[in-house]
Amino acid sequence: MSPAPWLEHYGYAGVLIGTFFEGETILVIAGFLAHQGYMKLIGVIGAAFAGAMLGDQLYFYIGRWKGRAFIAARPALDQQRQRVDTLLARHQNALIVGFRFVYGIRTVTPFVLGASAVSALRFLLLNAAGALLWAIVIGSAGFYFGAALETVLGRVKDYELLIIAVLLGIAVALWLYRRWSRVKR
Repeated sequence: MSPAPWLEHYGYAGVLIGTFFEGETILVIAGFLAHQGYMKLIGVIGAAFAGAMLGDQLYFYIGRWKGRAFIAARPALDQQRQRVDTLLARHQNALIVGFRFVYGIRTVTPFVLGASAVSALRFLLLNAAGALLWAIVIGSAGFYFGAALETVLGRVKDYELLIIAVLLGIAVALWLYRRWSRVKR
């Protein structure tokens, strides 16, 4: 079974939706699929940029609207907020551009920034730069991951469904572990 027909119809929309909510795994897989020729890397990067940008803008405005009370009502987010506040005080611009690359704060940062004194225009411009950088780096990483696998395994097309299943399995396992860790705390 080839993923080609599904990807032709829904691939870029799937990347956009996946990166709207989180996205590293989706973007790595999409980059891998671009290497396999099912999608164009530039389209993957564009869809990932749009999804990340739109998602973080929405979360920023939820932070503006609901403020710190929204975060305080969620203990896991409130703990991460403290780290973001420290970074925000020292490195505001770098934080806005690079938060997607920092594990442990990337989900809460747009909410905290929305609740802070950061201007909406500054967030928009720096968020766009960060989303584009992230889409290029992670999408290209998936693309070159496919190239590396091809070097090691030879004809990757024979293994692509297995590789995608393993990547998705790892993503689900990590997500379940994070959920379990939060419940345990």
